[in-house]
Amino acid sequence: MIWKKFRWGIIVATLVIGSLVSFGFVADNYFEISKNLDIFASIFRELNVYYVDETDPGKLMKKGIDAMLESCDPYTNYISEADIEDYRFMQTGQYGGIGASVRKNGEFMVVTDPYEGWPAQKADIRAGDILMEIDGKSTKGKTTEDISKALKGQAKTSVKLTLKREGEPKLLEKTVMREEIKIKSVPYSGMLDKNTGYIKLTSFTEEAGKDVKDAFMALKAKGDMKTLVLDLRGNPGGLLNEAINIVNIWVDKGQEIVNTKGKVKEWEKTYKAVYPAVDMDIPIVVLVNSGSASASEIVSGSLQDLDRAVVLGQRSFGKGLVQTTRPVSYNAQLKVTTAKYYIPSGRCIQALDYSHRNEDGSVGHVPDSLITPFKTVKSKRTVYNGGGITPDIKLEAPKLSPISQSLFSKLLIFDYATQYFIKHPKIDSAKAFNLTDADFNDFVNFIANKEYDYTTKSETTFDELKEVATKDKYYDDAKPEFEALKNKIKHNKTSDIQKNKDEIELLLKEEIVSRYYYQNGRIEATLHADPEINKAIDVLKDSNLYNSILAGTYKPADVKSQEKK
Repeated sequence: MIWKKFRWGIIVATLVIGSLVSFGFVADNYFEISKNLDIFASIFRELNVYYVDETDPGKLMKKGIDAMLESCDPYTNYISEADIEDYRFMQTGQYGGIGASVRKNGEFMVVTDPYEGWPAQKADIRAGDILMEIDGKSTKGKTTEDISKALKGQAKTSVKLTLKREGEPKLLEKTVMREEIKIKSVPYSGMLDKNTGYIKLTSFTEEAGKDVKDAFMALKAKGDMKTLVLDLRGNPGGLLNEAINIVNIWVDKGQEIVNTKGKVKEWEKTYKAVYPAVDMDIPIVVLVNSGSASASEIVSGSLQDLDRAVVLGQRSFGKGLVQTTRPVSYNAQLKVTTAKYYIPSGRCIQALDYSHRNEDGSVGHVPDSLITPFKTVKSKRTVYNGGGITPDIKLEAPKLSPISQSLFSKLLIFDYATQYFIKHPKIDSAKAFNLTDADFNDFVNFIANKEYDYTTKSETTFDELKEVATKDKYYDDAKPEFEALKNKIKHNKTSDIQKNKDEIELLLKEEIVSRYYYQNGRIEATLHADPEINKAIDVLKDSNLYNSILAGTYKPADVKSQEKK
C-alpha cells in the first residue's frame, strides 16, 4: 500500500531524468540535476510513509510542480489532462457545448449571453434565465467552473436543463443538443461613418487572420471605406502565426514582422509576410489598452514600427514571451516559455520586471533607466522598450463612476434589461435604439428598493485624511470641520443617478440591445458613444495630424490643439 503511494513520484522522477538524457542535456550540470531529482523523490517517499495524516500523492506532486514553475515566469505552467480541453479552447476558440455564458447570481447561475446561432439561442434559452438543474442535478451552490464543465461535452450529446424565467409561473425544461462551438475572433465589423471602417478583434485563435481579412475585404467591397479602425482593446493574444497573417494584410510580402530569440537555437526564427498585401495605403488607427497582450502587441507594435498605423489608447500589457507546449506523462502538457519576440525596430515589449505590475497584471511603472529608445523602420521616429506598446496618442482609460460600477456589479442593470425584454417584444435597430426619459425613470423606480452601495473617491480620500489627522493628533481639534466636510461630500444616490444619467443610460442600452441582437448588437449599440473610437475617427479625418505622427514630427500638443477646433 505504502509502496503504491510513493511509486508514482519515483516514476515521475525517473521519467524526467530519462527525458533529460534523451534530449541531450547530459552536460556539466547533469549530476546536479540527477542529485536533486533523487532528493525530491526521497522526500516524496518519506512524506508519504511517515507523515501523521493521510496524504494525496497527486496533490503533493501538483504542489511541487506549481511551486517549481512559479520560480520561472508567470506564463510557464503545467496543464493537467483534466484542463486540456480548456487550453484547446484558448487556442482554437472551439469547444463542445451549448453556446452560452453564465454568471453567479445568489446561490444559482444565471445565463448572461446565449451566443447567436448556437444551441442555447436556438432552444430559446434567454439572458436572465436561472439554471436550476442540469441533467436532474441541482445547481445550487455550484461554482461557475462546475456549471461550465456540466454544460460542455461532446458534440451531438444532449443536456437537460431546468430553468426559472422571470414572468413564467412554472419552471421550464429544455433538452439541448450540444454542438462544436466556434467563438468568432471578429465578433463585429462595420462602418463607423461613411468613410471609416471598424473591425473588432477579440482573440488570436485559429483562422483569426482569415477572419480579419474577410471582414476587411467585405468593408472594402462597399466602396466607401477610406480609413480603418482596428480595435484590439482587451484582446489577450493567442497564436503567433495569426498575428503575422493579420499584419500581412497591410504590409507587403517579404517584410519582417517579428523574430524570436531563445536559449535553444531551434526557437530563433524570423517571421516575414509571405503574401502580397491586401492594402498598403489605407490609413489605420489601432486601439489598445492594458488588456491588449501578446499577439495583440505583435500586431500593434509591428504596425507602429513599420510606420504603417497610428496606435491610440493606453500602454499595452507587456507580454513579449513565446510559449510552446511540450507533451509530458499521462496526457498532460507543459506550457513553457521558449523565446522572447522582437518587433521590427529591434525592441522587445516584454515587461522587464514581473513583480511591479498593476492590479490587472499589466505593466506598472517602468523607471527611465530601464527604458531604451529604438527607431522605426521607415521614418526613424523614436519608440521605446521597457514593457508594452506605448501609444502614439495616449488617452486616459475610461472609468465608470462608483454608482455605475455598483449598479453593474450588483446585476441591477442586467435584471432591469430582463424585465424590459419581457415588456417590449420589439425595439429599434441596435444603432437607432435609445432609452426614453420614461424608461430611465422606470429604471430609477426599479432600483429604489434594491440593495446597492458604493464609496466615492472623495469619501476614500476623506477617510485617509481623517486617519492621518488622527495619527498626527490634529483630528480632535478639527473634529467639527471634519464632520461638516464629511456631510458635504457624502454620496447621495438620488443625486448621483442624475449626475451620471448618460453613463447609466449607455450601460442600460448595451444590455437591453443584447437581448434582441446578441453580441453584435451589444457592440454596435455603444460605438457612437465610445470616446476612444471617436478620437480615432478624428485622427483619421485629419490627414495632416495622421501623417505627422507617422513622420515623427507630431508633438502631443498637436492633439490638444486639434481638440480645441
